[in-house]
Amino acid sequence: MRNPVSLLPVVLILGACTGVPKSSNATDDRFGVLLMAHGGEPEWNAGVLSAVEPLRDRYVIEVAFGMADPATIQEAVARLEGQGITRIGVVRLFVSGESWYERTEQILGIEEGAPPRRTANEHAREASHHGHGMELWRIDTSAAFALSTEGLADAEEMEAVLADRAQTLSRDPENEDVLVLAHGPGDDRENERWIATIQERARAIEARLPFRRVAVATLREDWPEKRKKAERRIRAFVDRATEEGGTALVIPFRVYGFGPYARVLQGLDYVSDGRGLIPHRNVTRWIAKQIKALEDARFESATAEAQAGRWPR
Repeated sequence: MRNPVSLLPVVLILGACTGVPKSSNATDDRFGVLLMAHGGEPEWNAGVLSAVEPLRDRYVIEVAFGMADPATIQEAVARLEGQGITRIGVVRLFVSGESWYERTEQILGIEEGAPPRRTANEHAREASHHGHGMELWRIDTSAAFALSTEGLADAEEMEAVLADRAQTLSRDPENEDVLVLAHGPGDDRENERWIATIQERARAIEARLPFRRVAVATLREDWPEKRKKAERRIRAFVDRATEEGGTALVIPFRVYGFGPYARVLQGLDYVSDGRGLIPHRNVTRWIAKQIKALEDARFESATAEAQAGRWPR
């Protein structure tokens, strides 16, 4: 057994603008990038930073870790505004384009629903989900924003990532079953969309080598009752590969690492290198594509909307 040591085009919101490259001397209407990612251990965060590093010579980029955490978003936006950025393209590095979308709009002030930030004495960050602050408040900013809406599961660039992972692990494809394993949401219909979309990406695995089976599953990690059922199905898939004289290859469809899958598969024979979608050059290509689309997007100013009387700041 070798175990590991780990939906939709860009939204266009209000009047078109032209992006200004990092090297421009222009001081007005400058374009910068806010990359949102889940975040985790230092190694996890370093993996994300390495994926954006090749793009820093072309764009001003700041990263906000956390699941749409207003505190880290506020800090990243403030750093961008401190460099003269007035238009911010928000690239959301999540598996699903649905993840945290409405919450992010509220935090940025594009849509109502988030109260103003409390004073320093009143504000106490909650760490209620894997150590990430989950309070909801609207950040202070005068920038205008446009958000990406495509998740990594929707991205054709991820097909090569999965095919490369499977080919690296494979020794005898005709006797190997491949399991692409993802986190998964709580809502059943959304979970079906996750699986169907990732299955589209996983077809590249079958096109690369003649594997015996290729399947996609979600663990539904944060919902205990649904997770129990998912764990049984996942273990049964891996166990069947062994019973039929073959091998199960497990590929995580996660931004980085293997997550809790080693514990879920404990005691079973399988092969995995524990690598998620990062590191891979196609993740950087996908981020670059999102940025390029956002450069030409329509931007909405939270300040302008508030001044227009939609809600008090």
